[in-house]
Amino acid sequence: MRRAVYLADYHVHSRVSPDAKFSMTAMAEAAAAAGLDEMCFTDHVEPVAWNGREPIPFYDWAALEREFREARTALGDRLRLRLGIELGDACLNFDHTRELLAKAPELDFVIGSIHVLSPRFNGADMYFFHPKDEAEAREELADYLKLVRKLAAWGEFDVLGHLTLPLRYLNENQGFHLTFDGFEREMEEILRLLIQNGCGIEVNTNRGHTPLPDAKWLRMYRELGGEIVTLGTDAHTPEFVGCAIRERQQLLRDCGFAKFCTFENRRPVWHEL
Repeated sequence: MRRAVYLADYHVHSRVSPDAKFSMTAMAEAAAAAGLDEMCFTDHVEPVAWNGREPIPFYDWAALEREFREARTALGDRLRLRLGIELGDACLNFDHTRELLAKAPELDFVIGSIHVLSPRFNGADMYFFHPKDEAEAREELADYLKLVRKLAAWGEFDVLGHLTLPLRYLNENQGFHLTFDGFEREMEEILRLLIQNGCGIEVNTNRGHTPLPDAKWLRMYRELGGEIVTLGTDAHTPEFVGCAIRERQQLLRDCGFAKFCTFENRRPVWHEL
């Protein structure tokens, strides 16, 4: 009988994010009810406004800290809680990103991610971008990977979030049937840069849908020598906290991983799978 493994959800949003409405306490209560051992809050922090090009001059770090204190008080020793952020689209303005982060409280964990396209596509948020056909959709994938490569080369974060994110919007929301097949060279270059910079990747359980990334790219990362990997649901509501974490641990085992990470003070903490 397989022993119980450590269960941690390392991609969770609260009402501190502009696209979520539940308190950290409510999300943490859901994690405890789901039998998790640990959860990290990763609310959105962007240097540039969504669907815009103007730098965001201020981030309310005090609100983030206040919510986190309240959640820790409410949960007590029932759940280990960590404070992180999802740092979105930093490649649009690295200098301003560093200015924002200089004022941040002590963080345990930082996800680096891309949600928008380049000026070629008017900086569109991928959620709202609707390609006219498969050819344009694949142009979107290529554009996205160029931005991800730029972020990976910068490397001032802990793990790259949801590497194959466009597939969530293109396939699940818009009915395409796309993969990143054909972009093997670009994907390998991104993964090599992450490893070189001491960064890892996230297995985003995608709230029970196709994991982001899937087995093909997880195996490539492992074969290249990648070890740092976290698991997160991207939950914005309590019902998805912890969703498919156990199943994606099995996916990691199937792809050759023997351990995964949580983080404390920006340093990986290893757990056996």
